Amino acid sequence: MELDNEDGTLSPRARLGRRLRRYRESRGLSLRAVGESVGFPHSYIGRVELGEQLPSESLAQRLDRFFETDGVLTELLELARDSLLPGYSRDAVHREPEAKRIQVFNSSAVPGLLQTEDYMKEVFRRSLPGRSEDDINELAGLRMRRQRILHRKSPPYYWAIMDEAALMRPMGGNGCMTSQLRHVLAMAARPYVTVQVLPFSQGAHPMMGGSLTLHTLRDGGTIAVVESFDSGEPVEAPQRVLELSQKFDLARSLAHSADESLALIRAYLEKVES
Repeated sequence: MELDNEDGTLSPRARLGRRLRRYRESRGLSLRAVGESVGFPHSYIGRVELGEQLPSESLAQRLDRFFETDGVLTELLELARDSLLPGYSRDAVHREPEAKRIQVFNSSAVPGLLQTEDYMKEVFRRSLPGRSEDDINELAGLRMRRQRILHRKSPPYYWAIMDEAALMRPMGGNGCMTSQLRHVLAMAARPYVTVQVLPFSQGAHPMMGGSLTLHTLRDGGTIAVVESFDSGEPVEAPQRVLELSQKFDLARSLAHSADESLALIRAYLEKVES
């Protein structure tokens, strides 16, 4: 079994695979027999055992039911997924469902909760060179699950500002960009989503080269995550959060209005479609 961590301990992915193999072997079952019992290809289950691939949530749940393991494999799957996230963003992602308002500024790409699956996979491929396609798929799956927050019965208010560069930069070809821009326009039509674009014409702005996410929680407190291209910082200190909130406000003051922003997005969509 592979040892992925620098200290020689099993990675969460490898730990899940080893546990699954123990459950299977303790019952004297072949991979094929397990696959037939849970309705998944035995080759897929074999890759999970070897730590080459994470199981889907559906597979983990079926395996837990089949081996009567009280959700152990599903819990290990969540730990393995967490290990794919940078440490600085883990706590913010876990607390995101508590947010009553989410404010995001992104200087180089469409904000994550507004991304289509194809677009986000291309972002991950470009920004995380050397990561396997399985990892890319898992990261995309994590982000897609996070997007469910915007489809809840009572979603948080989502306020996204993006630099115009995010609209101009082609990601994944015209088809990918067409779907992405249409998706942004569709999401912006929802009453609890506001999208603004900070245009090139404004020149320099307070958050060039990075991104900022502010989660306002039910108790009124705010947590922040600041990211650059290869690092990030979680922020909860009130004074620092205030400073970052002021930067967001400055960026918002420089951005087009919501209506002007949507008109600009439609103009870029027409260019991509032509």
